[in-house]
Amino acid sequence: MFTIKICGITRPEDARATAEAGADAIGLNFYPQSPRAIDFDRARAIIAELPAEIIKVGLFVNATPGEICHTYDALGLDLIQLHGDEPPELLAALGGRPVMKAFRAAGEDGMRTVLDYLETCRSLGCLPRMILLDAPFTSGFGGSGKLADWSLAKEFREKYPTPTLVLAGGLKAENVADAIHATGVRAVDTASGVELHPGIKDRLALEAFVRAARTALKVIKTGTMEGWELQ
Repeated sequence: MFTIKICGITRPEDARATAEAGADAIGLNFYPQSPRAIDFDRARAIIAELPAEIIKVGLFVNATPGEICHTYDALGLDLIQLHGDEPPELLAALGGRPVMKAFRAAGEDGMRTVLDYLETCRSLGCLPRMILLDAPFTSGFGGSGKLADWSLAKEFREKYPTPTLVLAGGLKAENVADAIHATGVRAVDTASGVELHPGIKDRLALEAFVRAARTALKVIKTGTMEGWELQ
């Protein structure tokens, strides 16, 4: 559904900067304990600043199906990001709304956790559209700046073309191209990697991240290094 997502948008001006930089998705964080959390009214103000083509992702952590569905429908979101400990049964309770499920996984045990989860989703008829691989072993739910397990991402993408894999965890302009080339992923997500401090984006970092990611993704898609340079 997207290739470059900037998560944790808290201000309309950062939403505009994200769109102008060339990202195709933003993340709106509805987890109250996050430093990037926003309320319904702030989310509406942010969305009002966005071009129609930008994908609007609502991030939730262990929220109820009712809370998630109400927010998704009322704001006209495009994708639900579940970034907590939500069981497959919760996905089934979302009435077919598109979901990206985040995993904080690493190594063989992490792969088995992801595969078992997806198998249960298949049996319930609620397979997520995308899965997101974030950094493992953090004390919170995302935005830690720590790297995800790139080897797990590479293995998953090569063996399982669906659902689409999104790589997150500590990505910034200086390493996103390396991450894309190392894993072959077609979609990336960052929050802390383009911030002055939590929730406040840095326009120059945004532009550099999108430029580096877009160039690397083009190389992956075309299979050629022509025109490649790390920005």
